[in-house]
Amino acid sequence: MFEFLFKYPPAIFAKGKLVMLAPWPVWLYAVLVLLAAAGLYRNIMRERKTVLSNARSLAIWLAQTALLALLLFMLWHPAISVARLRPQQNVIAVLIDHSRSMGIADDGKTRLAQAQETLDKQLLPELSKKFQVRLYGLGRDAVRIDQPQALAADDNATRIGDSLKHIAAEAGTMPLGAVVLLSDGGDNTGGIDRDTISQLRQLHVPVHTVGYGPDHFDRDIEVVDVAAPARALAQSRVTARVAIRQHGYAGQKATLTVRENGKLISGQTLELRPDAEQSESVMFSVGEAGAHSFQIGITPLAGEQNTQNNSVVRLVNVGRKKMRVLYMEGEPRWEYKFIRRALEDDPSIEIVSMLRTTQNKIYRQGIATPGELEAGFPAKAEELFKYDGLIIGSVEASYFSNDQQRMIRDFADKRGGGVLFLAGRFALADGGYAATPMAEMMPLKFAGDKTPPEKSWSRNFADVTLTEAGRDNPICQIEDDRAKNAERWKKMPQVANYAAMGAPKPGAVVLMNVAEPGHRPTPLLTIQNYGRGRVGLFATAGSWRWKMLQDHNDRSHATYWSQLLRWLVTETPGEVISSTPHQVLSDDMHVPLRVNVRDRNFEPVSDAAVQATITRPDGNAEVMELKPDPLEPGTYTGDYTAEKAGTYVAETAAHQTLNGAKTELGSDTLTFRREDGVAENFGAAQNKDLLEKLAGDTGGNYYTPSTAKRLAEEVAVSEAGITGHDNLDIWDMPVLFLLVILIRGGEWILRRKWGVV
Repeated sequence: MFEFLFKYPPAIFAKGKLVMLAPWPVWLYAVLVLLAAAGLYRNIMRERKTVLSNARSLAIWLAQTALLALLLFMLWHPAISVARLRPQQNVIAVLIDHSRSMGIADDGKTRLAQAQETLDKQLLPELSKKFQVRLYGLGRDAVRIDQPQALAADDNATRIGDSLKHIAAEAGTMPLGAVVLLSDGGDNTGGIDRDTISQLRQLHVPVHTVGYGPDHFDRDIEVVDVAAPARALAQSRVTARVAIRQHGYAGQKATLTVRENGKLISGQTLELRPDAEQSESVMFSVGEAGAHSFQIGITPLAGEQNTQNNSVVRLVNVGRKKMRVLYMEGEPRWEYKFIRRALEDDPSIEIVSMLRTTQNKIYRQGIATPGELEAGFPAKAEELFKYDGLIIGSVEASYFSNDQQRMIRDFADKRGGGVLFLAGRFALADGGYAATPMAEMMPLKFAGDKTPPEKSWSRNFADVTLTEAGRDNPICQIEDDRAKNAERWKKMPQVANYAAMGAPKPGAVVLMNVAEPGHRPTPLLTIQNYGRGRVGLFATAGSWRWKMLQDHNDRSHATYWSQLLRWLVTETPGEVISSTPHQVLSDDMHVPLRVNVRDRNFEPVSDAAVQATITRPDGNAEVMELKPDPLEPGTYTGDYTAEKAGTYVAETAAHQTLNGAKTELGSDTLTFRREDGVAENFGAAQNKDLLEKLAGDTGGNYYTPSTAKRLAEEVAVSEAGITGHDNLDIWDMPVLFLLVILIRGGEWILRRKWGVV
């Protein structure tokens, strides 16, 4: 209908420019319209004095003026000036997506079959009349083909951006007029990068897209993403955050599971909410030391159209190193004894403690050598930074020198360790911490606004309650089931002493509250990230009652402290730490490796030699050198190609040579995995937004299979390749003659109605 009324396709008007081909200037047209409008107005005013009202006179005047302006417009010979490809002199590149998602059958016919039908019946016959057509199969890359019927939906990946780069590179050797892409838009690389779009724009090559498949499945559950820790200590509980997208199952129950090698590790029931996306958390134990591969997802429900997108794999590297925590306690008390006892059987945590028994006497426990901590609390950063975690008990702030106070702050900020502050008679506000550098790192403000703060220590019995965040945090998980865990905490014995603290700082998370009966709750356990590390504040010295006032077989107290200290030290980095953006590579082989190297004072080392020994799935190993990043001191990078599917282990080592002597700085182990044939299972519905944006950004158009017949005509409108500017007459468009008839006819009908014909 559009072309019937306007003679040309919409693309002509969208990309063309209006010009007047008559020899007279445009300003003359405007003057004539104004003069005619004035003359008509004068004539209408005479007529109005007899039978017409003001409103009716205005309507007649507007109709006559519009008609005269339209006739003058046609007389000025309007046309559309547009750049069009010259017939038989340009190449049109046609890309047909043949990835596995194109094999999905929509309405009884696969998407690839629909695309092949579109080509055979609509596009190729018309395009071949005017242009040279090059056919490409699109999957991991664009590959030349002779016939679209030879394609099968069997490629494990869709990389639209890489394929377009391939085509753009060929534009320098041929007059490329446009690109036509037939796809469901399921790109596996996360989108099309700006460089590719910029390159196509510079070449003025439009990309016309034809989309296949529904915007979403009517009945489907898809795991969009899973955030799980990359590292953990042996036998630790960790939390995975699972993003879920569903259609057609709102209000139904589903089971979120964690499996390893097919064995169920953890599971919980959830309700699928009416909104399309939701986020859920699941807690599970990582097991023994080593590299673990967990499958996390939703058990398929009846009627799902695609069950291959219900789960994803995540790797967790469970460390073998025993983490050492330095515990400084200022007075003998029950809490000290029971904390040490709670960690006795933990294979991953070692407590090294300093207990001040008298003013000038320190009792050491858990030391590795007789000389460890012999001089008291570490006076040098190098000595303190040997530990992975730090606990400060009931000891006044003045016990530490100014340098030591700054070192404690730097222990979390620069070293990346975990610091836990405990309440006590000589701790926190009562210990003078408010005026020290350590106050800055604490996750809570001190109660009140007086300087110095008021005394906060209370010996009264108080109840402990979990917050909503605490119910989901592994630190507070003493029962596997979330509901049972919440009930278990309600039955925990009261604490008999606590410190009343102020409000949490921005970024802090309160996991427990404490309150005497009839009083307002205050934070009991609060955590936050600080610099490269973590800081916690446990505002009581009475957790030992959770052991003494319960059955002797009850493990609640030991479980709580084990999990709290695991949180404290699990993410503490060594001098050498390696990472990669994605530990699980879905149909991708590019692995960017990044290694941070620091010395014993955790200062960046820029002159280290860094090697990564990578063990492939077949057991063979290869060594690669990493190069320093000139913009980030202490950072070394390299790119590895994982050619085969499977699990890879990268063992990174760094050393430094000073005055001819070689010094080992440290080592680290990183695990990553390449999976083939996985990415195509996700986002299998048509990514219409990507196809529309790609077309819009490059000057092309988006089509459906039913509107693709317009493409053969509109593809000629392009500034790429060999083009010429055509002036297409529009003075004789049917819509203009129709407007003349409608305006004149409308005026006649109004005059007849008003009796002034």
